[in-house]
Amino acid sequence: MTALPSDANVSLSSALQLATADFPFNRSAEAQTEHARSLAPLCTDCCCGFLNRMLAVAFMVILAFAIVVGNVVTLTVFVQTRQSRTPQGYLKVSLAVADMMVGVLVVPFSVFTEVSMMVNGTPPNWYQGRTTSSFSLTSSRDSLVSPWQPCMLIGPVFAGCTFVSISTIFLMTVERSIAILRPLHKDTLVTRRRTLILILLSWTSSFLLALSPLIFSTNFTLEYNECSRMCNYTPLLFGGQLPPDAYILLLFPTFDFVLLGGTLGVNILSFTSIRRYSQKRKLLSEGSLSDGGAGGCAHRPSFSDIKAAKTIGILTFAFTASFSPIAVFVLGNVVGYTWCNFSFVAFWILTGNSCCNVIIYSVRDHRFRKGVSLLFQREQSPPQSEKP
Repeated sequence: MTALPSDANVSLSSALQLATADFPFNRSAEAQTEHARSLAPLCTDCCCGFLNRMLAVAFMVILAFAIVVGNVVTLTVFVQTRQSRTPQGYLKVSLAVADMMVGVLVVPFSVFTEVSMMVNGTPPNWYQGRTTSSFSLTSSRDSLVSPWQPCMLIGPVFAGCTFVSISTIFLMTVERSIAILRPLHKDTLVTRRRTLILILLSWTSSFLLALSPLIFSTNFTLEYNECSRMCNYTPLLFGGQLPPDAYILLLFPTFDFVLLGGTLGVNILSFTSIRRYSQKRKLLSEGSLSDGGAGGCAHRPSFSDIKAAKTIGILTFAFTASFSPIAVFVLGNVVGYTWCNFSFVAFWILTGNSCCNVIIYSVRDHRFRKGVSLLFQREQSPPQSEKP
C-alpha cells in the first residue's frame, strides 16, 4: 500500500515475524483478513462481468470525449472573443478547466484500468483491490513496498476539481447577484483583479481540502474501487473496525452543501429582486405606477444580467442534483454501509456533470452561442486573397 501509517508499519513487522514462526497464528490472521474483507463492497458478476465492463468502458469513452470537446470549445470561445473577457468569463474558464481536467485525467485513467483488467485478466501491479488485501500477514517484508499508486494523484484531482466547480458556481452566483442588486456598483465591486484572486483562492483551498484526509490523518489511503471504477478515499481497517477519525470524509459533503446552501440563498435574493422588478415593470406598462416610483430605470438590472442569473441558477440545480447521490454514498460509507451498484451510479452522475455546463451555456447564453458560431464561421471561411 502506498501510504501506510507509521504505527501500522511497526505492528505489521511484528505480525510478520509471528506469522513466519507460528503457523496457527497465520491461519487465524488469514481468517481475520477474510472477515475484514467481508466489510468491503462486493462486486458481483452482474456489475463486474465482461459485458458490464465493456458497456462501462464505452460509456466512459463517450463521456470523456464529450467533456473534453465541450470544454475545449468553451475555452476557445473565451480566447477568441473579447466580449467574453469579463469577470464572469474568467469564472466560466475556471469552471471549464476543472471540468476538462476530469475528462483528461480522471475518466481516461478509469478507462485504462478497466481495459487492462479485461485484456490481461489480472489487475495491474499497483492495483490494491480492497483495503485489507494489503494486510495479508502471510506476505513477506518486501511485499510491503508496493509500486507507486496512481490513485494518489487521480483521487485528489477528482475531489479537488469537484470542489473547484461548486466554489466557482458560488462565485458566479455572487457576481450576478451584485449585478442585479447593486447594478451601479457592479464595475467597482467586481473587477478582473479581484476575480482572478478569488479564482486562485478557490483552486488552492479546494485542493487542500481534497488532500485533507491524507494531511490530517494516517488512517486513509486512495485506491481504485472495483465498484465505482474510480479512485476513492478508503479508511484503513484495523481489526475489521473503521478508524476513529473516519468522520474526516464528512468534510467533503459538508463543504459542498454549505456552498450549495449559500448559493441557494444568494439565488433566492437575486430572484426575489428580479420578481419585484418584473412586477414594477408590469405596473409601469399598465400605467398603475409612475416612472418616479421605486422602480426607477436608473437602478434596474439589465436583461442580460437577469438571464445570466437564471442560467447560473440552472447550473446550481444541475450540480446539486448530480452531487446529492455521492453525498448520500459518502455518508453511508462513513456509518458502515456498502453500496456497490449505487457507488458506480453516484460517482459517474457527478462525473457526467462536467459536460452539462456547455449544454446549459448553449441553450441559455446567447453570447456563447454567438461566439461558437463565429468560431466555426472563421474556421470554414476561405482565406481572402490579397488585394492588388
